[in-house]
Amino acid sequence: MKKDFYEILEISKSADAAAIKKAYRKKALEHHPDKNPGDKSAEDKFKVAAEAYEVLSDPNKKAKYDQYGHQAFDGSGGFGGGGGGHAGMNMDDIFSQFGDIFGSAFGGGGGFGGGGGGQRRTKGSNLRIKVKLTLEEVANGVEKKVKVKRKVQAPGVSYKTCSTCNGQGQVMRVTNTILGRMQSASTCPTCGGSGQILDKKPAEADSQGMITEDETVSIKIPAGVVDGMQLKVSGKGNDAPGNSVPGDLIVAIEELEHELLKREGENLHYDLYISFPEAVLGISKDIEAINGKVRIKLEEGIQSGKILRLKGKGIPNINGYASGDLLVHVNVWTPKTVSKEQKVFFESNISDEHFIPNPEKSDKSFFEKVKDMFS
Repeated sequence: MKKDFYEILEISKSADAAAIKKAYRKKALEHHPDKNPGDKSAEDKFKVAAEAYEVLSDPNKKAKYDQYGHQAFDGSGGFGGGGGGHAGMNMDDIFSQFGDIFGSAFGGGGGFGGGGGGQRRTKGSNLRIKVKLTLEEVANGVEKKVKVKRKVQAPGVSYKTCSTCNGQGQVMRVTNTILGRMQSASTCPTCGGSGQILDKKPAEADSQGMITEDETVSIKIPAGVVDGMQLKVSGKGNDAPGNSVPGDLIVAIEELEHELLKREGENLHYDLYISFPEAVLGISKDIEAINGKVRIKLEEGIQSGKILRLKGKGIPNINGYASGDLLVHVNVWTPKTVSKEQKVFFESNISDEHFIPNPEKSDKSFFEKVKDMFS
């Protein structure tokens, strides 16, 4: 079981952005690979801290994590791909995204290894797609294969060290001020921060040495996702020129409307229509549930508006705790036309005591039923 991100960084859920960044920097510096060479345990802790910071530093991801926990990101590729958590994370990817956190503590926070003095690795841009899911797929989880067009480095392309920044990806500027000489760093305008420029370009490549390829990507979508939720498949976005790591594939979930079932959070609603004779005499009915039909028994004299709750027949909680319920709303259908014989029958019974409304105290009002639905 994965450890809580707040526990990893040793902060409270009310911590602001500055506190989250400070806590991560402390953990990252403590377990930095350059400070703990050959220590696999320290490297794992370094990755775990980076994973926690990657989520908690992003307001949208933090909100989803606070609501759904690890399931909001696991199963869709997670941080590092394949749903493997921190074990599948790429160290260069961590430095590419969060290298500025370390400042100059390890040689400028450059590429991984060698005391941080290697070339910077830029990250390619993200790709975004929308995946449509049926209610059955939402309830059971599904693996989807989608075709995406990715920019990748062309076969045979080569790059060389940028002479403007000497492979650092940044250029330093010194400015004279009334306080003295001030030094500042900015992204290299020649290489765009990659530290490399194009050397040899194949004929089919663009001006940056890139080509577009179609790739089929498998996406594991956990049960219980909601409409509008975004999942991430790491490393399946675009490449970048030179020494780089791929961007990510961002998957937006779109839930398709079901013909009979209506979703409300983890609960499902079903409208069951029965005839007046069925309401009077009682009957067994097959109703639509998320994974097939379910037979229910309606007692004699059932009232229109009655709500039957079928426990556990709704949508699974995305954290895997339990499933919601299926709420069956009973509606007695009143015929708009009747035969002469039927009309005579009802006219003769209109004042009969059996047909006069006489609700019992146990018969809840409409507002009470609505209150129960949300309780």
